[in-house]
Amino acid sequence: MGTQLYDVLILGRGPAGLQAAIHAARRKVSVLVLGRLQKSSAYRIHIENYCCISGVAGEDLLKEGTRKAQEMGAHFLNEDVTRLSRTDDLFVAGVESGREIRGRTLILAMGISRKKVGVKGEKEFLGRGVSYCTDCDANFYKGASVAMIGCESAAVSGALTLLFYAREVHLICERLEVAESLAQQLRESPIHVHEGRRVQEISGAQTVERVILDEGQSLHVGGVFIELGAKGAVELAGSLGIALDNETMTYIATNKKQETNIPGVYAAGDICGPPWQVAKAVGEGCVAGLEAASLAKKITGRSQAHP
Repeated sequence: MGTQLYDVLILGRGPAGLQAAIHAARRKVSVLVLGRLQKSSAYRIHIENYCCISGVAGEDLLKEGTRKAQEMGAHFLNEDVTRLSRTDDLFVAGVESGREIRGRTLILAMGISRKKVGVKGEKEFLGRGVSYCTDCDANFYKGASVAMIGCESAAVSGALTLLFYAREVHLICERLEVAESLAQQLRESPIHVHEGRRVQEISGAQTVERVILDEGQSLHVGGVFIELGAKGAVELAGSLGIALDNETMTYIATNKKQETNIPGVYAAGDICGPPWQVAKAVGEGCVAGLEAASLAKKITGRSQAHP
């Protein structure tokens, strides 16, 4: 993969991220796309209303987009991002394997989803012991016993983070699906792993008091964190102080150049809000890719000429 410093870091391999990669790479800057193709919400859909295409599987569209981006010179890393930070005017993405990759500019195109377990008590105790954001709420559980529900990178990295706050951490998952290095960190930690188990109910009086697993086992916890997928887009954005829209406080706010309130950070696609259409994602990805590449060239003092 070459250098660990790229002109443009793109988080997300859906239509927005791939289009951003194509246009940024065409500007002859170094581009790295982070994430797994299968995680895109477009991967399993059948696309019928996209201009100039007469019906295509989402998987095929994304694979062709990846091929095109690679042809333009973009690089890819099939790992989820677990943390974002900023150091010395560079953006730093920590990935599952423990590596840190730096970028002069950053494009957020991971889509947005808040997957729910769908069990009794989950909705009722939201904000009273149930949380979907480890980074936001871990501090409220100092010295407590807590449970993390999830099998992917967000859940495992979140459980490891909770060790700095909670007295005891349980990880509940049906089957772990993380990189070996992250799995190794989990094995070497004091986290209680309940693999092959499912949550049946979250219960308590005024706040969460226990999690009931299948077969009736009960874990006495004061908090339940739910991370069913890769690190959430909004949670990652929050770590950089990126502003959300004023109306819903759910999506990332951008201007017509797809710029966020943080210089050098752009966003595109579903993470910016509805409509949930490939056409919108591609258009925003195009703008974000061009703008990020232009800024990277200004930072490095390179010519703005492009093909």
